[in-house]
Amino acid sequence: MTIADPRPQSATRTPVRRWGSWCWVVAALIAIAAVAAIGTYLTAPRPGGRMDPASTGPEGAHALVALLRDHGVEVAVAGSVADVEHAVRPDTLLLAAQTQHLASDALLRRLASAAGDLLLVEPTSRARAALAPGLRTGGVSMLDSTPNCALREANRAGSVQFGPSNTYQAVGDRVLTSCYDGVLVRYRDGERTVTVVGNTDFMTNKGLLRAGNAALAMNLAGTRPRVVWFAPQRVEGETSASATIFDVIPDKVTWVVWQLALVVILLALWKGRRLGPLVAENLPVVVRASETVEGRGRLYRSHRACDRAAQALRTASLQRMLPRIGLGANTPAPVVVTAVAQRSGADANWVRHNLFGPPPATDTDLLHLARALDDIERQVAHS
Repeated sequence: MTIADPRPQSATRTPVRRWGSWCWVVAALIAIAAVAAIGTYLTAPRPGGRMDPASTGPEGAHALVALLRDHGVEVAVAGSVADVEHAVRPDTLLLAAQTQHLASDALLRRLASAAGDLLLVEPTSRARAALAPGLRTGGVSMLDSTPNCALREANRAGSVQFGPSNTYQAVGDRVLTSCYDGVLVRYRDGERTVTVVGNTDFMTNKGLLRAGNAALAMNLAGTRPRVVWFAPQRVEGETSASATIFDVIPDKVTWVVWQLALVVILLALWKGRRLGPLVAENLPVVVRASETVEGRGRLYRSHRACDRAAQALRTASLQRMLPRIGLGANTPAPVVVTAVAQRSGADANWVRHNLFGPPPATDTDLLHLARALDDIERQVAHS
C-alpha cells in the first residue's frame, strides 16, 4: 500500500530553488571581492629606493621602465653584478646607477668588463674611474641648459631640468661629445659606446614631467632593443647578520666589563650625593637646531670644505654608533670597522671606505657618503 505525500509538489521545490538563488548571490559577492582585492594589489603604491625599477615612489623609476616597455624595449632588471654578467650581450645597453652600493673594486672591474654599451648615471668617483676612465670631473653645474651639442638624443629632448649636477671633461686627447655644459657626455671606447650623466633626478618618477626630462631619459635608455637595468638598492656582498659584537670579545673580558660597570655605578652613587639641586636658567637667545645645521652647511659649501663636512658627518656617526656596539671613542679604526661590519652585516671594505676613507672629491660624493652613513647607522640600530 502506497501512502501519498499530502504536501503540494510546489511546496517541496521552493526551498531548493531559494537555496540555489542564494548560492549565485554568494558566488557573485565572492567574485566581486576577489576582483577588488586584485585591483587594490595592482594599484597600491610600491615603495623602493632611488632608481628602483619597481618603485612607484618619487625616487623610483617605475614610470621610465613602463615607458620603455610600452615602446618595445626589453628591460631586464639585474640585482647583482653576477646578474649583469648573465644578462648582458654585445647588442644590449647596460644602465648602471646607485654605484655607491658597489663596495669593492673587484665588483667595479667585473662590471667594466661587461659587454654592450654603457649608460652610467651619477657615478661616484671610484665608479667613474673604473667604468669611464677617460673622464674627469669638471665641477658642478647649477643651471638648466639647452643641449648645445651634436648628440641626436639630446637635441630631440631639448631643454632639460637636471638641477645641481656633476660635469665631466675628457682626459688627454680622447674625442668627447659634451652636452648640457658637460652634464651629459659620450665617447667611444673600442667597440663600446660610453654615456655618462651627472644627475639621476631627471630619470625618476618625480622628475620625468619636467621640461624635456622624459624625452631625454627615453632617448638615452632606449638606444638599444634590450636594456639591462642595474641599480642596486643595498650593498652587494653583505653577509648574514647572525654574528654579533659579542662574538669578537674574549671570554675573560666579560668579567672585566662587569667589574668596571660596578665601579662606575659605585662612583656615580658616591659623587651623586655631592651634587646640588638643578637650577633652571633661561637662555638669552633661542636658536633652532635646524638653523644651526643649515648655517654650518652653507659655510662648508661656500668654502668648498667637503673634507671638513665629511669629517663632521663621520665623527657624528661614530659618536652615535660606538655606544650601541659597546666601544669607546679611542677604539682603533680596524676594531671599529670589524665591529660595525659584523653588527650591520655590511662588507668590511665598504664600511672602512665610508667611516675612515679619503674625503669626497665633489658635492655628489659627499651626498653619497651621507646616504651611506645613514644606511650603516640604520643597520646597526636595527640589528
